[in-house]
Amino acid sequence: MSWTSVLDVAGGISLLLGAFMCLAGAIGLVRFPDTLSRLHAATKPQTLGLILVLLGLALTIRTWGAVTTLVLVGATQFFTSPVTAHLVGRSAYRHGNVRKDLLVVDELSEALARHDAQDNTPDSSP
Repeated sequence: MSWTSVLDVAGGISLLLGAFMCLAGAIGLVRFPDTLSRLHAATKPQTLGLILVLLGLALTIRTWGAVTTLVLVGATQFFTSPVTAHLVGRSAYRHGNVRKDLLVVDELSEALARHDAQDNTPDSSP
């Protein structure tokens, strides 16, 4: 068995695992009850699934131009997905689209209460 055959098999396995992770994330988007749970399903398995798919493509294609492009796509997804989920989660929380009975620890409500109390204090400046 040559090394190209081994890389092709590894690429195929990586593609299948990545597709499975993306499918699991999509099922989680449909099945989970609230925004924060859906965000978890949208970011964690989807990002890992995309990284595995890109790895499988890189192992299968094996040209520098394609691998460079795939690395850039993976890095962009890896760095932007958590930030986007964080901002969407905070926005959903502020607009009341979060089921608070499912939260184990609610640190954001304390921070927002402190912020609101600070905004409501009168200024002592002349």
